[in-house]
Amino acid sequence: MSSASGADSGPPDPTTPHAADLPRLTQQELRGAWVVALHGAFDANSAPLLTEALQTGARTHSAVVVDAADVTFADSTVLNTLLTVNRTTDLRLARPAPPLRRVLELTGADTVLDIRSTVEDAVTR
Repeated sequence: MSSASGADSGPPDPTTPHAADLPRLTQQELRGAWVVALHGAFDANSAPLLTEALQTGARTHSAVVVDAADVTFADSTVLNTLLTVNRTTDLRLARPAPPLRRVLELTGADTVLDIRSTVEDAVTR
């Protein structure tokens, strides 16, 4: 039996990143705070992108909010970036997704960082 062209080619290759997991971020000002929303998987390869966004916000705004609701993966590099920036500005972490929350809890960083349940709460003092 022959299959038609374009038929199911089997399961996806687990070594190929899915578009939803590729790291990207959006940035905007919201009521005087710089909000950086993270989407996808963040690791050592994407840390420079995150660092630049947070440092840019810190140079121009009194508060920087990281909306982490759509983080699918975060490693120690991301944690280090957050802790480093936290020392130089008023950093607030909003809605950390379970993968990031787990890293924060395992390392105790959840007791150091200002974690808020909503972006709305994070942009208000």
